[in-house]
Amino acid sequence: MSATKQTDAPQIIRRIVKSGDTIMVGGFGLIGSPLTLIDELTRHDAKDLTIISNNVGEAGRGLGLLLRQGKIKKAIGSYFTSNREVAQWYNEGKLEIGLLPQGTFSEAIRAGGAGIGGFYTKTAVGTELAKGKETKEIDGETYLFEKALKANVALVRAKKADTKGNLVYYKTARNFNPIMATAADYVIAEVDEIVAEGELSPEEIVTPHLYVDTIVTSQLILTNEGVKEV
Repeated sequence: MSATKQTDAPQIIRRIVKSGDTIMVGGFGLIGSPLTLIDELTRHDAKDLTIISNNVGEAGRGLGLLLRQGKIKKAIGSYFTSNREVAQWYNEGKLEIGLLPQGTFSEAIRAGGAGIGGFYTKTAVGTELAKGKETKEIDGETYLFEKALKANVALVRAKKADTKGNLVYYKTARNFNPIMATAADYVIAEVDEIVAEGELSPEEIVTPHLYVDTIVTSQLILTNEGVKEV
């Protein structure tokens, strides 16, 4: 039986995350977001971070806290209106933004995890989002080249893990987490529960342990009343 990959969030964030890193963060809004790991990022002195996430949390919650601290240099995602402070920081010249259509965003992460350098898509052709990007005619239609997305670190959220690092997700909280787990040099998974190796059915495992470097137990959860400690 292999040794557990379990550790604590403060230790692993301080050891792995460095200033200037590119970090993928799972979640859609706050759903499926690794809130405990994000909280530790707000306590860490790393700065000038590039955050790849569907959105930048909400105002003062999730990644929104990191934004208020001025630790995010660039945000790459597809839905920033859940946190109106993103536009404020951008307009003030304090934040760079990489805006991608959501399907393109998802495919760029998948491509990064699959070792593909990029792909051609018709989405965004002829729009402001196409400026400065390569185009190519294929079968009489114009396509836009999008580079794959990869990261130094991925912070993902799952419902359950075994000590080996196999992950099981909960319904829509699965969102971007599985593909992000394939596209980073180092993957930290935040989970509700850790069970012994062999207790998870192979049919329910979505992210195999080979993609996961470390697992931590969640200390913060999302409820109808907001973010609360477990």
